[in-house]
Amino acid sequence: MEPFLNYFNAEKSESLFFIAVGVIALMLSVYFVLKLKQPFYIGISYPLIAVALIQLTVGSAVYFRSPKDIVRVTQMVQTQKEKIKLEEIPRMETVMKNFVLYRWVEIALLLIGIVLFFFFQPMTLWKGVGLGLTIQASLMLLLDFFAERRGEAYLEYLQNLY
Repeated sequence: MEPFLNYFNAEKSESLFFIAVGVIALMLSVYFVLKLKQPFYIGISYPLIAVALIQLTVGSAVYFRSPKDIVRVTQMVQTQKEKIKLEEIPRMETVMKNFVLYRWVEIALLLIGIVLFFFFQPMTLWKGVGLGLTIQASLMLLLDFFAERRGEAYLEYLQNLY
């Protein structure tokens, strides 16, 4: 199997995981707000909901875009190799630069979450916000780590086509 197919199929698989995590986070949030109704759990729900919306949006976009990307890059590899250098390599370089930005934002959110969790008294709204933020930022950092590694391998493959 071509390396670019591995890349896009793995991207599609991870996007399904993003969607699943987003759905679980939303379901937990609804349960926390409607059933538990305690400030700590309501606090957890705020970052769970906020990041879940991002996970659902990004996950869905990647999932539905991946088949089109496979067709697009297959055509480039088979008949339009010059487009790889003009379009796909610059696109992936931008993607890779964005991962650096995402990493720093996720690290900042993780640190904010940790500070909130340890700074506030037990079972308070802000302690809950800290825990929810820590969970979601950690998860996003981990998933983006794997996505970035795949992106590096894919970009290297593209650059080696010349």
